This record gives sequence, C-alpha cells and structure tokens, in this order.
Amino acid sequence: MDKNKVLTWDEFFMSTAKIAAMRSKDPNTQVGACIVNKDKHIVGTGYNGMPEGTEDETAPWQREGSFENTKYAYVVHAELNAILNSTENLKGCTIYVSLFPCNECAKAIIQSGIKEVVYEDDKYKGTPSHNVSLKILSNAGVILRKTEGIKIKVH
Repeated sequence: MDKNKVLTWDEFFMSTAKIAAMRSKDPNTQVGACIVNKDKHIVGTGYNGMPEGTEDETAPWQREGSFENTKYAYVVHAELNAILNSTENLKGCTIYVSLFPCNECAKAIIQSGIKEVVYEDDKYKGTPSHNVSLKILSNAGVILRKTEGIKIKVH
C-alpha cells in the first residue's frame, strides 16, 4: 500500500461527517457532523433530520412559506444531533462538520465543551447567523479551522 494514499485524520473524520450527512432526507442541504475526543476516537455523529418519532415522509421539507410549514421549525441540525448522540463528556473534543455551524448550533457546541470546529463548507458566510456564530465561537475561545474535504467514492 502506498503510504501517501492513507487518509489524514482530518480527511478521515470529515469523510465520516459527510457519510453521516448521506442519512439526511433534506432535499436541499445535507449536513453531517462527527465528534472526536483527544484520543482520536469518534464519540458522536449526527446529521440534519427530523426529531425521533417524526415521519420523514410527512414532515415539511420546504424552505419557504409560513414558519410552521417549513423545515426550520422541525429539523434538528447535525451538530446538535451529534452532541445528543455522544457517548461521553465532550469537554475538549473536536467537531467535524460539513457546513459551518449556525448560531444555534454554535451555542450548543460551546455549552457542550467542544473546543475546536473543523468545517468544510462556508456557503452562508456573511449572513447574520454566520456572523453571530463566528462571534460567539471566537469569544468562547473555540478554534475554527476550515479544511478541504475529499471526494468520497462509494462502490
């Protein structure tokens, strides 16, 4: 095996987040998250989806319309799902997420004790939610690191 073709830890964990995203039924934006402890063990994963017990097929996935008829009133984001699905205390952990966290997820990240956010996509950069997220994560001393992902080939 060619040693140069081995995935880096960032590539491995971001790939895990992107595979988790493939579980999302959101027709517009699929996001995944992977939380890793200091020993490089995965301690939580999540994707954006409806709360447990909600039928995905009958849930509203629309992005526009009245609030109660859009996905925004119902969807649990990948970061929060990963935090809620975690198997241990998250103090000092790193979260890999395919999309930069919104302000609501930023608060959950800070409160859980996660100290580093590694993200791939920043498509909402400059929006109010992004700006608030960036501000509160920075104020809390959370390290923010953008990384280039890799293409995942599924055979």
